[in-house]
Parts: sequence; C-alpha cells; structure tokens
Amino acid sequence: MSVVIRLSRAGTKKRPVYHVVVADSRFPRDGRFIERLGYFNPLLPKDNETRLKLDMDKVKAWLAKGAQPSDRVMRFLDAAGVKKREARNNPEKAVPRKERKAQAEAAAKG
Repeated sequence: MSVVIRLSRAGTKKRPVYHVVVADSRFPRDGRFIERLGYFNPLLPKDNETRLKLDMDKVKAWLAKGAQPSDRVMRFLDAAGVKKREARNNPEKAVPRKERKAQAEAAAKG
C-alpha cells in the first residue's frame, strides 16, 4: 500500500478550499483518507498566515513512515523547511513547438 500526502478539494463551486490529507494512492482525490493534516485556502493572499495550516508533527511522522508528498504538498514542505524539493528541469519546454518537431524529425532521419 503506497501512502501519499496530497490535497483533497472541498468548498463550493468556484470557491475551493483544500484539505491536506494522508491517503492510500488508490483512493479517489476527494474520497476516503487516513488522516487530515491541515488545510490550504488558495483564495487568500500569499502573505496571509491562515492561507496554509499544517500540523508539522503529524507531517514529519507520516514522512518517517514512508508517505510520499504530492508535487504541491512538496512545495509547501520546502517552504516550511521540512523537506527539500528537487528543482525540475525541462529544457524542451522553452523551445517553440515547431522547432521541437523539426528537431525530432531530424533525429529520426539521421
């Protein structure tokens, strides 16, 4: 059983609030979960301290048990200094699509 720390959507239509939960990776996003660790309200300004609330003791305990954080939760943990997030590198993303296509065709020919 792989356990993940991820966001579960709550709130109303066009007014999202997310719960930070620990869940089995096979469970639906908004479905069953093991434990709630906090919440995230993206509608609040970034400098507002109530935008994100996490119980760091529980988070550290679940990380020690082997739970894998999702990409967004990993950003939160990196900002809090709990776990270091690896920088992503996709040099192909900066190249316009036409040029990527031409490069792929040239590589296939040669």
